[in-house]
Amino acid sequence: MRDLILSPALTLPARLLSVTFSRSGGPGGQNVNKVATKADVRLDLAGAAGFLPAEDLERLRAALGARIDAEGRVQVVSSRYREQARNVEDALARMEDLLRQGLQRPRKRKRTRPSAGSRERRLGAKKHRSRIKQMRGRGAAED
Repeated sequence: MRDLILSPALTLPARLLSVTFSRSGGPGGQNVNKVATKADVRLDLAGAAGFLPAEDLERLRAALGARIDAEGRVQVVSSRYREQARNVEDALARMEDLLRQGLQRPRKRKRTRPSAGSRERRLGAKKHRSRIKQMRGRGAAED
């Protein structure tokens, strides 16, 4: 088992991870009923608190809420391959991607003003719609 490398400055040690194996439902022929190749990798978020700031930990909990189990661990399952080692590596790579996405800070919105042209186009469209609706009223009254 290897460490999770989230950025050049941030690495979560492998001791925070636990792996269990079970039989996979994917390809494998006769082998699928005999060998436990499906990898279930879990990351202990409480243990990760020592490596992550509290703000980042809360951001992760909010972003990965559906993947967090009752014990507060992030869960990733892989049964893509026929070998345990490849499924573990696939699950670790997916875990790293999930954590990187969850740790991204949202960009602050820069307030902008509408341009003069866009204001003019908006008001022109409103006047056009208004004329169309006025014409409907006059046409119905004349009949």
